[in-house]
Amino acid sequence: MTEVRIHGRGGQGAVVASQILALAAMKEGKYVQSFPEFGVERRGATVEAFVRIADKKINERCKIYHPHYVVVMDPALVNIVDVTDGMRENGWILINTSKMPEDFSFHASVATIDAFSIATEKGLGSHGHPIVNTTILGAFVKIAPVVSVEALLKAIRESVSSNTEKNVEAALSAYDKVKI
Repeated sequence: MTEVRIHGRGGQGAVVASQILALAAMKEGKYVQSFPEFGVERRGATVEAFVRIADKKINERCKIYHPHYVVVMDPALVNIVDVTDGMRENGWILINTSKMPEDFSFHASVATIDAFSIATEKGLGSHGHPIVNTTILGAFVKIAPVVSVEALLKAIRESVSSNTEKNVEAALSAYDKVKI
């Protein structure tokens, strides 16, 4: 079983990202769970979303305490939340930032993607508040061999009702540009 924790802020699409990732895994015949955890439900508040992906039935019914992968949608959260809390040995952290992976000193492998720039270029969200969920998922499937990019694109096309092809383009761009 692979466990993923997504850190974001309300309005960035962390919960939708977890749902799209789960749908992509389902399309490949996997068992999945996807669920959020948040305190105050308002734009800008911190949000965590979780995804479990497995080849057999998932019996756990709790939040993910020891993720294999952590996705950070807002780079400022690195200084606010312990994004490495409970990380498994040999885990990966994917951070939405223009910085290079070697700029971070976590006890995990780090990949980076400037999802803000890609989402802004594709017109996803507003210039001041780009929606980066599909973009960062493109980078995620490059570093995580749990879901294929083809399944992700199908899930985006099925789940995203506005600017669908721009979301697909953003995911593909991030898949090509992620820094590992």
